[in-house]
Amino acid sequence: MATYAGKQGKRQDESSLGSLVDLVLANARVVLGVSGAAVLALATLAVKRFIDRATSPPGDDDDIKAKQKSLEESWQELSLIKGVSKAQRQDLEEPLLSPVIAAPAQDSEDLILSSGVSLGQSKSLLCLTLQEKLLSFYRDHIYVSETEKAVGKQLAEDIRVELQTFLKNKSLDLPFGTISLSGYLCDDLVGQDQLEVVFNLPLVLEDHLWHFIRGEETLVDNSWYGMIKRSGLEYFTRGSSAWDKFIVGGYLSSNSINDALLKTLVASVNWPVIGSLLECIIRPSMAPRELKLEVRHEQVLLDITLCPIVETEGKIFLATFSGEPVENLWQQSFYAVEVSKLKELDAGDGGIRQCCLLILKATFEKHPFWSKITGSDLTHVILHLSRTEPDWSEAMLAVRLQQVLEELVQYLAKGFLPCFFDDRIDLLSRLLPEEIDEIGCTLYEALAAPNLADGLGL
Repeated sequence: MATYAGKQGKRQDESSLGSLVDLVLANARVVLGVSGAAVLALATLAVKRFIDRATSPPGDDDDIKAKQKSLEESWQELSLIKGVSKAQRQDLEEPLLSPVIAAPAQDSEDLILSSGVSLGQSKSLLCLTLQEKLLSFYRDHIYVSETEKAVGKQLAEDIRVELQTFLKNKSLDLPFGTISLSGYLCDDLVGQDQLEVVFNLPLVLEDHLWHFIRGEETLVDNSWYGMIKRSGLEYFTRGSSAWDKFIVGGYLSSNSINDALLKTLVASVNWPVIGSLLECIIRPSMAPRELKLEVRHEQVLLDITLCPIVETEGKIFLATFSGEPVENLWQQSFYAVEVSKLKELDAGDGGIRQCCLLILKATFEKHPFWSKITGSDLTHVILHLSRTEPDWSEAMLAVRLQQVLEELVQYLAKGFLPCFFDDRIDLLSRLLPEEIDEIGCTLYEALAAPNLADGLGL
């Protein structure tokens, strides 16, 4: 009974503490403003978790489980400030900004006018500062000259030819079709750190031997993926197709093809000789389950990704290294249509969507958590935002970039980022809940910083 009473008293104390914390957070936006309240929310959440851990007895499993918060509950605490519209926040802040000084009527009017002008100038200067920093970052860290692009494209083409020749003459186990180039370099969406290129290696499959199955018709029930089943085995025995050696459980295994290609890249291709011929250094990536070539030239750096692909029903599916439950499945690629749509929108209104994408992409790639958000993810967020925000002129760069980040935080909070072209597909489904939590919390903290440029590390 004493133990039970102790637990009850302890829980009442925690309930009172929780109510006090919630009251403080709910009113923090009035006293501290948006940025201060956001930082307070993050700090308070961390303190509450620390207290929970410190006050829990080592053997009290029931209490520990009861105190563990779900990802959704944590996001609800961090979303206290987001729950109030911009108009409401402005109404709350206006009385705090209004001068309360006894003065003659004329002097009071002058004071209010001067205060209004000063406040407007201050906001304008802050906006211009962020705008200038973004444009400066683009100029110093992203912009690539046409000469460098041309050198990069030519070098990528030369490497493609050498790899195609090797696969055709010395790697008969991988009968790929003609390799094609794609990627950000080919679409002029590049940054200075590295020029990204994709080598598409198409599989030529016999129509009467292979049958494509949509992901929603499989146990995975995910329309982002698909399976390729070997058919007609009673009439065409195993070995009738060059790709039969990569069958796993009656289906064409994307992982098996990737493993074979990785082995060829690392152990069979003589990259030092090819590099010497092309006056560059070519190294296959030694990271596990990654099909990449790192190319260093005196003028440019290339990052080449190799993607076995299958074209069916007017769609492109990639052989990606995937774990359970989508192991050996093929993932639909939206790269071509998403980049085409982005360019179409910018061409129509002279917008800066591509500029916004490149700045965010370069920023995210350097962050330990944000780097898990791909350029494709950011593109879909920008496309979604373009439906509601028509003005993407250069003068709106800072505003739109901040909106993209805010929208991304909201998608992370929900744990669902819908594909722009098929809203059944969740682009975040490849990430673990813990990864989404890490990305969302750190990104929220960056948005809450007094200076967004500093929060992003610009």
